[in-house]
Amino acid sequence: MAEIIQRDGTWAFDGSTVRITPGLHRSVPLFRQTYGEVAVPLEAVSGVVFEPERKRGRLRMRLREGADPLLQATGGRLPGPADPYQLVVDVDRSGVAEYVAEEIRHALLLDQIPKEPTRTYLLPGPPVPVSVRSSDGTISFDGTQVRIDWADTSDRVKRATGPRIISVTDLVQVEWLPNSGYEDGFLRFVTRETAFSKLPPEKDPYALDLWGSTRRDLLTALVATAVTARLPHPSAHTGDLADRPRPAASVPPSADHHDVLLRRLRELGELHRDGVLTDEEFAMTKAVVLRGF
Repeated sequence: MAEIIQRDGTWAFDGSTVRITPGLHRSVPLFRQTYGEVAVPLEAVSGVVFEPERKRGRLRMRLREGADPLLQATGGRLPGPADPYQLVVDVDRSGVAEYVAEEIRHALLLDQIPKEPTRTYLLPGPPVPVSVRSSDGTISFDGTQVRIDWADTSDRVKRATGPRIISVTDLVQVEWLPNSGYEDGFLRFVTRETAFSKLPPEKDPYALDLWGSTRRDLLTALVATAVTARLPHPSAHTGDLADRPRPAASVPPSADHHDVLLRRLRELGELHRDGVLTDEEFAMTKAVVLRGF
């Protein structure tokens, strides 16, 4: 067993799995504490290095492309402190960190782990159900459906379309970008019909606009990862979004939804007349509402 315990967290390697546990100190980002322990099978690892610095060092693990739904969903855009595959190491524990890294590298050589992309996810992603409250609304995922309930501060266009419910079978991609404090981020759910939508995140009924607390909004990556883990693996994609299979035809709206549909269409019409929505935005958002019913 090779193990290093730091305020930032713990890495323990038993020869087949690297078990990464976040620290409980207040300096550990909320995202890592919420994401919890990660068990990385050796076959998912591409490499590991220890980078010494003057006052501290850093253990970094690289995973094989396509092995982890978290890295697939976030595109490697998680801020460094929130990255579960990095560990801050005190300078007096540099020797232990080097030992842990060397043990993992040695096992990779012995087991002849390839560096090529994987054809399936080797890590499961976060468990479901999962629900996160963000600056733009609350997003929930139960394993089969995504639900977005807009906040009072959400754009009028989104609130006019009502809660958004998206089946996993209708999704082709999840796009996630964190807010940096200087620029807004977003979490967008792409279906075949919306693949080429030009609506900005603040008006897109299929996207959360992330403009508030960076610490809190990072948690939307939990939902992005949970959904990504249940979509076809990237290796299964043989064409662009337009070439992927069409989702099943939606069920016609029931009579109970008729009044709600008319009210939302009327609200959209008022936004269009008031100049809040351009002609293109009105047409696209109206189509979203109709598909939702």
